[in-house]
Amino acid sequence: SCRPNKKVFSNGDLYVGDFKEVLPHGKGKYTWSNGMVYEGDWEAGKMTGKGLLLWPSGERYNGDISGGYLHGFGTLTSPDGSMYEGQWRMNIQHGFGRKKYSNSDVYEGEWKEGEHEGNGRYFWNNGNKYTGNWKRGKMHGRGVMEWVNGDKYNGCWLNGLRHGSGIYQYADGGYYFGTWTRGLKDGKGVFYPAGSKRPSLKKFCISLGYDNGPRSVLSQCSSLNLEGSTVKKRSVRRSVSEKISVSGVLRSSGRISHKSAESSRHSNSSRESMHHYSSGTFSFDSDGCQSEVQESTAVVYEREYMQGVMIKERVRGYTELPKKAEKKTKHHAKETTKSSCFSIFKGKNSYHLMLNLQLGIRYTVGKITPVPKREVRTADFGHRARITMFFPRRGSQFTPPHKSVDFCWKDYCPMVFRNLREMFKLDAAEYMMSICGDDGLTEISSPGKSGSIFYLSLDDRFVIKTLKKSELKVLVKMLPKYYNHVKEHENTLITKFFGLHQITVHGKRKVRFVVMGNMFCTELRIHRRYDLKGSTHGRCTDKDKIHENTILKDLDLSYEFQMDKSLQKFFFHQIALDCNFLKSQHIIDYSLLLGLHFRAPEQLNGLLKPPMMPNIESSPAGQDGEVLFPSKGLLLVAHEPSSVSTDPGPHIRGRPLRAFSLGDKEVDVLVPGTGRLQVQLGVNMPAQANQKLSRDEADSAEVELFEVYDVVIYMGIIDILQEYNAKKKAEHACKSVKFDPLSISVVEPELYAQRFINFLKQKVFPEQP
Repeated sequence: SCRPNKKVFSNGDLYVGDFKEVLPHGKGKYTWSNGMVYEGDWEAGKMTGKGLLLWPSGERYNGDISGGYLHGFGTLTSPDGSMYEGQWRMNIQHGFGRKKYSNSDVYEGEWKEGEHEGNGRYFWNNGNKYTGNWKRGKMHGRGVMEWVNGDKYNGCWLNGLRHGSGIYQYADGGYYFGTWTRGLKDGKGVFYPAGSKRPSLKKFCISLGYDNGPRSVLSQCSSLNLEGSTVKKRSVRRSVSEKISVSGVLRSSGRISHKSAESSRHSNSSRESMHHYSSGTFSFDSDGCQSEVQESTAVVYEREYMQGVMIKERVRGYTELPKKAEKKTKHHAKETTKSSCFSIFKGKNSYHLMLNLQLGIRYTVGKITPVPKREVRTADFGHRARITMFFPRRGSQFTPPHKSVDFCWKDYCPMVFRNLREMFKLDAAEYMMSICGDDGLTEISSPGKSGSIFYLSLDDRFVIKTLKKSELKVLVKMLPKYYNHVKEHENTLITKFFGLHQITVHGKRKVRFVVMGNMFCTELRIHRRYDLKGSTHGRCTDKDKIHENTILKDLDLSYEFQMDKSLQKFFFHQIALDCNFLKSQHIIDYSLLLGLHFRAPEQLNGLLKPPMMPNIESSPAGQDGEVLFPSKGLLLVAHEPSSVSTDPGPHIRGRPLRAFSLGDKEVDVLVPGTGRLQVQLGVNMPAQANQKLSRDEADSAEVELFEVYDVVIYMGIIDILQEYNAKKKAEHACKSVKFDPLSISVVEPELYAQRFINFLKQKVFPEQP
């Protein structure tokens, strides 16, 4: 039973209330010597239940308390006028809550560890409003931003900035459909002037190259959440009180005052840092982008931006755009029909295939990783070096139950690929989490004619591709020489292989997979992608079928690239080594996959701001993500390991490169707005792109505003699993009758390698005079 009592402690603290034996229990009021007061429920010497906390600073909390912590629902009011009302966990705002800040800004939504995270709305005191997703106190994922001047952005966000696909609606009724990078327009888009008819969201997605429509744009947003998850988590200090007992711990609980103040300051700093990013938003729930008005403007503008600077514009009639999208859709449907060998794995079956792949890789990596490391042996190669396991849906002694169909898993040369992953400095746990994590894989459309299914890990590090039976045989056959080649040449440009697997479903349908490194895994946007073979027949792309993610071909390349002399020399030395290896394996049809990140032209740096231009932060132009002062170009600097990330990537391997322009020192590249990147062969390589304008382009409605760009290059040799066999020899003989034998792709390996190298030397990376 509880008895009312009063107790004065030696340090001046005072408790008046109910006791159970010697512990406060029931209702009571505790006053600390520093003036802090708690009045409410107690249980076994701890503040537990409903209560009111008052700090000498004027802060007050009224709500649930558990074990001495603010835990449950409660209201914290600060003397500066800010007030939080919502859920708490262990002294930290966590759950749903509403906070009004001292400057009258308001956030209401989900919290995690004291920061905005999840769905929420933020209202600025100037009238701007954001509704959407948050992560670590910043706008992140999907969201809609509405400015008080009537402008609206509906799209993807990353760390408080527009990043990804989105729709910008101007107050006058104009629309811009495009992509952004770190708050600036970056990539291709379409501008619809005020009064023009606008396409549906589906057509917009198709025009940007997202074949699956809005769903693929949303997947782009969801992948951003994974990017943010790699940010180092800031430690959050637990506040309010320690566990209390009469035996003297009460005497130390004066820490509540200081820690609570820290909690309040921490929340305010979150708000202040987030308040800085008061520009932008998104929700496909809004139907503004799908509404149509009477068509009064027949002209729209296809534009391309680099870091907020428009570098290309093409004037189009509105009626051309739907036809273009429709033609592309029909073409895509035709390609899907042709790739019937994998048509059984569409829709739900594709999901089962992905799930089977994840289950199998998790099982294989978990089984092979504990095996003591050793050098590979001859017995580790070949078709017989494999792990086979049956995965029944209900589970077994060796496999977990799952929601897919029964399947048989086969893993080829597991010890070899385990050693390759270690050689490529990949951590087994990270590899497994990247591919087998709960977020799953993203299916992407096939860029080639093979009809293969491609999956991309959500952290963009790995590409998984289905193989033909003949391709699997080639890889298994060449694996011993491939292993020795990549071991001897750590800077090889040849595709990295991390695993080779086969899934058999329904007892007979076999699907073969290879896991590869993604050569375009970078925080920089890849503006252009090229697949270069060195041949000319059929190596161009229909201009009406080119979109943001199109992989262009040899005849589409309108640039020559100039690199530092030492970088270029090292590049061609490695290309020769890799081509000799492929030639020795009788491989043809390989290509250089080239990705280009363009920087805004440096000559624009001298532009002066027009005298009557309003402040960029408050003008629609500034909100829209265009800049008047583009950043400076790329800069090579001496390599400093402590200043760059040296974590191995899916394509990164080898030492930093040396640059002639810096006295043959190892170098990094400074990318304005991004940071310092380590330069390696095929990764983060700076160059200058010189535009080659043809007469047709000069006379067209498409205007290229600049001729010279700084670029960052990403590249590697792909598609190395086609042997020059009897079938290919017959194809060569047949095509040689109709076309120039030197222009077709299918030629014997030695000629293919020489033509490939000559093309790169003469057309892509010509020697400097």
